[in-house]
Amino acid sequence: MTEVPAPTSSAPNITPRGTVRDDAARRHLWGHFTRQSAWDSGVPTLVRGEGHHVWDAQGRKYIDGLSGLFVVQAGHGRRTLAEAAAKQAGELAYFPLWSYAHPPAIDLAERLAHHAPGDLNRVFFTTGGSEAVETAFKLAKQYWKLQGKPGKHKVISRSVAYHGTTHGALSVTGLPGLKEPFEPLVPGAHKVPNTNIYRAAEGLRDDPKAFGRWAADQIETLIEMEGPGSVAAVFLEPVQNAGGCFPPPPGYFERVREICDKYDVLLVSDEVICAFGRIGSIFACDDFGYVPDMITCAKGMSSGYSPIGACLVSDRVFEPFATGSTSFGHGYTFGGHPVSAAVAMANLDLFEAEDLTGRVKRNARAFRTTLERLHDLPIVGDVRGAGYFYAIELVKDKDTRETFAGDEADRLLREYVTPALLEAGLYCRADNRGDPVVQLAPPLTVGQTEFDEIEEILRGVLSEAWSKL
Repeated sequence: MTEVPAPTSSAPNITPRGTVRDDAARRHLWGHFTRQSAWDSGVPTLVRGEGHHVWDAQGRKYIDGLSGLFVVQAGHGRRTLAEAAAKQAGELAYFPLWSYAHPPAIDLAERLAHHAPGDLNRVFFTTGGSEAVETAFKLAKQYWKLQGKPGKHKVISRSVAYHGTTHGALSVTGLPGLKEPFEPLVPGAHKVPNTNIYRAAEGLRDDPKAFGRWAADQIETLIEMEGPGSVAAVFLEPVQNAGGCFPPPPGYFERVREICDKYDVLLVSDEVICAFGRIGSIFACDDFGYVPDMITCAKGMSSGYSPIGACLVSDRVFEPFATGSTSFGHGYTFGGHPVSAAVAMANLDLFEAEDLTGRVKRNARAFRTTLERLHDLPIVGDVRGAGYFYAIELVKDKDTRETFAGDEADRLLREYVTPALLEAGLYCRADNRGDPVVQLAPPLTVGQTEFDEIEEILRGVLSEAWSKL
């Protein structure tokens, strides 16, 4: 891709009303998941992106090591995606899917169904990931009612897992700190252990297959405890995001599928982050060899050039809605928006033209190997993940795996690691929703040159962080 010059430091930073943008942001803009007080000393404002780089309002250049927010799979500045949006806006800018259809939604639904495994042939569009999870949660409840099993309303997910912010999706989420301000939430959402083998019991951490069986069996134990007649669905990410990129151990999803079939429970693969090449395939369940009953997805579907999400549904789950007067009383004004759907189609064209999924599969091992060089640092306890989706867990003691906790972890990440990484030119995520980690999910267009550059920046910052402890 052609390099575009960064904006100059003299570029205007004034709103149309004549206000300095930092001041306008402090007065009027409410940042998502943001400590607003952090903006008192300046509002980090990004103004441009090209390839795997972004620039801020002062002209500073950063590697986008998180694809925005696990979103910009095809990289920034792809003119073909912008042109697809403009073309569709000129033809049909908007029409709802409420009793009507339009060509972009039809075409995209067909294309997604083609990529999906098994018989996941029906697509319900949303505008984002939380809405996709909310859709799957509500659909599972109504499905079982239509099957004459109204008691099946509970859902199971994993501890520390993040599934969204809407009330239902937040209930499925396994992060108590995020949920507490909004309780009571939707009842009936239960949690099982996640697949963090680094923190497994000593008897399991050296035997991935045994750990995978143990972790999956916790789902069966909980179903039996709650009563199979009360459990509607299990929500699992192929690679769990929150806590720091927990991949599934060998045999895990095979066993989960067996358990769901045994107890007549729907399996929802939450691929809001993992789909569209982040792990390798268009849908990550293919990477790990299982066929769910529903797939939730969003983020990389349009590479972030226009908001869109979806819930893909199996023929079995759709069947009660296929005939007669039954309908799913659920929808979104902007779900399957014509412009967003057209952009998603153009994005998938790029995936095919540039073989982005093949690129991830070919380079994933090299990305892991490059990041694993960091194991020689005393602060690095674990490097884990899959595809172009990795986490580096930071520890106080490599031998005992002692973690940084509470205020100490908060200070380490917020007061040093994050600003130091930005100063060094790398945007990524430093997260302590579980144990403290640095997460990486660069655009799928990068390769070994960028892997080396990312590793070099991380090495410098993490070495300095250790010296400051």
